[in-house]
Amino acid sequence: MRTLLDANALLALVLGEPAMEPVQRILREGRAAMPAANIAEVFDIAIRREGIPFARVSEVVDPLFGGPLEPIAIGADLARRAGEIRSKHYHRRNRSLSLADAILLAASQRGDRIASSDPDVLAVAAELGIETIELPHSGR
Repeated sequence: MRTLLDANALLALVLGEPAMEPVQRILREGRAAMPAANIAEVFDIAIRREGIPFARVSEVVDPLFGGPLEPIAIGADLARRAGEIRSKHYHRRNRSLSLADAILLAASQRGDRIASSDPDVLAVAAELGIETIELPHSGR
């Protein structure tokens, strides 16, 4: 069983947020994974919104890829599935499911679980029958 992390989970490590400890436990368990789109989202939010230098984000994130965190490439099948999920579950006002979130959900395979603090991701995962781990909110 893999645990797929959303961008907020990895951002908790970078920013030292409340979800940092549960995310560290998940990484220690092994078999954690993250789609490339969510990795991009981590860098984007940390640099653009939080003002953290690229080098600092890389310093925290990059070592994980050689060990406890498996990056998931986005191929055509995953992209199609993500598009289908987003088209069925996105609503501008009621459920602002990002494309990266849809890719995360689409990357889930039988027996996987998703760790997130995002209520929209958790709700759609439940609708799709994907086990979840609810992480503490960041307050961002």
